[in-house]
Amino acid sequence: MATVTPSETSGLAGASVLVALPGTGSDADYARRAFTPLADALGLPLAAVDPGPDGVETAYLRALEGAAAGDGSVLVAGISIGACVGVGWALESDACAGVVAAMPPWLFDGQSAPSPAALSALATVDLIDRLGIDGATAEMRVNTPAWLGEELARSWRSIGAPLRSQLGEAAAMRTPTAGMLSALGVPLAVVGVRADPIHPHHIAEHWAHLAPRSALRSITFDAWGDDPGTIGRAAASAWAELA
Repeated sequence: MATVTPSETSGLAGASVLVALPGTGSDADYARRAFTPLADALGLPLAAVDPGPDGVETAYLRALEGAAAGDGSVLVAGISIGACVGVGWALESDACAGVVAAMPPWLFDGQSAPSPAALSALATVDLIDRLGIDGATAEMRVNTPAWLGEELARSWRSIGAPLRSQLGEAAAMRTPTAGMLSALGVPLAVVGVRADPIHPHHIAEHWAHLAPRSALRSITFDAWGDDPGTIGRAAASAWAELA
């Protein structure tokens, strides 16, 4: 993977802050670790956002609008549902300098079948309903790789009771569509994870194909597990291509 320096990327889209949005069931701590290498490469301050008790999308949009209220523009970097919210915001805001989409979870274009990410969220809601958060956490750790179980157990404890509603919100989301991605007017860097059953790599490929100005980088599931910063380094490489 190419090494990227601030001089190569900092002027790409005139951003003044990088806002990092975690995936469902995750938190600001993880988003910060994932995207710090990107922020460092761009020479930007990093603002990582926690999902809120009033809804994931609501919390993320509130944070993005708050960041946009300052001088300059915002580069939004999202994981899974965070990437979906980022694309939607980019289409509505003149303050968006670009979007980083890590592990895009789905692409809606009239299909009715739930995506693997939506099915996973619904299954976790069912676990919580039957076993409570502690029981669901224990069950999850039995059925996931050890590193992922550790991360989710930590973030689920941090989120607490709102976790169930946040998972339900993710399962019900129906954006972005192919039309939304085709209409994206800012650069899009996509990071796909090979062999990730919840975020299929072909979805990342579709996102990159549809966006008018995009770059795709791929990482392995094992590399992601070893170091969440692999996401940020891959994203930085994609931005270097777009510069």
